[in-house]
Amino acid sequence: MKDNYHHGNLRNALIEAGLKIINENGEDSLSLRKVAAACNVSHAAPYAHFEDKESLIEAIKQTVTDGFIRELDKAVNKPGIKSAEEALLAMGEKYILFFRKHPDYFHFLFQRENIKIHTDMSKDYPGDYEPFRMFKKLVRDYFEERGIKLPVKEQEKVLIQTWGIVQGLSSVASMNGVNTSISWSTIAKECIRP
Repeated sequence: MKDNYHHGNLRNALIEAGLKIINENGEDSLSLRKVAAACNVSHAAPYAHFEDKESLIEAIKQTVTDGFIRELDKAVNKPGIKSAEEALLAMGEKYILFFRKHPDYFHFLFQRENIKIHTDMSKDYPGDYEPFRMFKKLVRDYFEERGIKLPVKEQEKVLIQTWGIVQGLSSVASMNGVNTSISWSTIAKECIRP
């Protein structure tokens, strides 16, 4: 039997196959049997890594989120970032470029209600999606750094507008068939500003 994955990396192959099945046909069509077939392994092989379909879906979400957070952290903490504004712009740019490179991740996360967020700037919500919490914190830091005093509702509007631009550009960047004569990096740098 020929394997469709690199030996020793079956778990990741199953996650990627599950992601593809969900994006193409929805969560209801996902089964461990189908991901096994997609990876050309026995029907029992996925059970060495996942208890059931729900644990596979959770692993997909965690894998996508962990990779996304790693990239955002690198962008925000790269040498030369000296202000909250620079960090926010770097994060927004990386956000868009990440989903341009991984469009399946964008569709999995944002088309299937796999995340929860609160835009209320008056407090933090522990269950909010971590990349959004990072973004929200940078917007707060930006206000503080600039000495901007806005009512909480106005802060929330700025957060929604700024995140909406990043999210919208990420959505367009992740679409099949969208080609631009301008780099996505340039588009991000020129469009994202609180």
